Amino acid sequence: MRIIAGAAKGKTLLSPPETTRPTSDRAREGLFSSLESEFGSMDGLNFLDLFSGSGAVGAEALSRGAADVYSVEQHEFTAALAEKNFQSIKNVDGGFHVIATSAHRFLSTASNIDFDIIFMDPPYNLDNQEIEEMLAIINERGLLRAHGLIAVERETKNKPFTWPAPFELEKIRSYGQGSIFYGGRPASVLP
Repeated sequence: MRIIAGAAKGKTLLSPPETTRPTSDRAREGLFSSLESEFGSMDGLNFLDLFSGSGAVGAEALSRGAADVYSVEQHEFTAALAEKNFQSIKNVDGGFHVIATSAHRFLSTASNIDFDIIFMDPPYNLDNQEIEEMLAIINERGLLRAHGLIAVERETKNKPFTWPAPFELEKIRSYGQGSIFYGGRPASVLP
């Protein structure tokens, strides 16, 4: 795995254990193409990577100019790998935080922070109901900024999850066996 673009372009990242399914380079490139189309650039944005594995997606966000990246991974060994990957990117301005806890626990206890982008890449076998519960927590705790975006990677052939109000599906992009579902608040409820 390598950083695709930005200040750390070409930097080789440590790979996760075989039990982890990393976001493919193709899907990662598509994700950031969509995000940069939406926001103009990653400069100055706060980015949350839930179920981060080796931290490749968060490291990509940092390389592309994100101000602050939170990488949440419950498996301590894999979280330590993510920490090493972030520390290996020396020529970037943003900050990073690797938190070794479950995504659900992080969302339930996070305070005094909100995000422009939340990326969720749970295991494909995680039940849709759990994703919907986490999306509801994001809303209840005000973790997504008003014009923020949530991107959820799921297996393409799985039944789609339901976005809890006020979030709505904006678009879906498929990359082989994985699809990324983008959602946020509808324009009618934004200030």
